[in-house]
Amino acid sequence: MVMNQKQQVKQAVNQAEEQAGRPAGQDRGQVMDPLAELLGRAEMAYVAYIEAQKEVARAYKEREQQVEKGYKEAEQQANSACEEAIEQALIVREKAEQQAEDVCKKAREKAMEVYQESVRQALRIRKETVEQSWKVSKESAAQAWRVFQGDKVRSGGSS
Repeated sequence: MVMNQKQQVKQAVNQAEEQAGRPAGQDRGQVMDPLAELLGRAEMAYVAYIEAQKEVARAYKEREQQVEKGYKEAEQQANSACEEAIEQALIVREKAEQQAEDVCKKAREKAMEVYQESVRQALRIRKETVEQSWKVSKESAAQAWRVFQGDKVRSGGSS
């Protein structure tokens, strides 16, 4: 692109020099005024300058479009990377939640086992205590009955 611009500018300058080198009046058989020749050269140089400016403007515009395209590609890549990271974070969160639920479930099951074992022990201890109390109560009642019937009185009276 830049080489093409240089070639176009060089060609325009060469054309201007060629036209400036041969007087316009020679074609018509007239002698050209040196001021007119200089003016012609200046006009050609100005035209070449304007063309070069246009080429530079086109090159800047093209460069601007390339930069914008690069920016958009970078932005798209950043968006894609961000979306992928968010998806991965979601997967990790779901896995962590599942693990937490599993741990919680196991903890509930263990708590239920401990509860049931505690209830079984409490019921066994209550049963043993009730049985023991009943046995003591029966023995006390039997002893009281024996005392009432005079078993101890007799043994106490014979001494």
